[in-house]
Amino acid sequence: MREKEVKVLNIDKQDIEKKLISLGATLIKDENQINYRFDTEDGCLKKTYNGYLRIRITENLLNGEIKHTLTFKKSINRDKLRVNEEIETEISDWNSTAKIIELLGYKMKRPGHKHRKSYEYEGIIFEIDTWDKQTYSKPYLEIEMNSEDELEKAIKLLNLDRSKITTKPIDELSKE
Repeated sequence: MREKEVKVLNIDKQDIEKKLISLGATLIKDENQINYRFDTEDGCLKKTYNGYLRIRITENLLNGEIKHTLTFKKSINRDKLRVNEEIETEISDWNSTAKIIELLGYKMKRPGHKHRKSYEYEGIIFEIDTWDKQTYSKPYLEIEMNSEDELEKAIKLLNLDRSKITTKPIDELSKE
């Protein structure tokens, strides 16, 4: 699967959510996540594929379900939109999967904890993300869309500040 996305940094979560609700956007996710990233000591996946391997544990706050997902995410392009290729599968035992990955020479990084609330409006996904303070201290809006035209539409709908839009991944943002 290919996803196209941008992040809008330093948002007012309540303001964004009010705007989305007033537009008639549909709440599609309210979840807590724990994200475990894996790479070799020398960062082989980052260097070779500009990507990473991740196990995500998702607690769906709308229905109580818990899901475990293994994902390989590779960055394809970061010009106007961040384009990623994602290969993912559900797993039944995240602990055993993590042990297998570590036996293959990949080291588990510190977990990142995130709350995500997602809305959909006319095919555009708006995700309000709040990470734990060690991962990234400020909330942001992630917008997933199919085209630059849809990004322009999203910017206008929410009256977003273009100077706060970035295609940087969370690991780069947390270093800044």
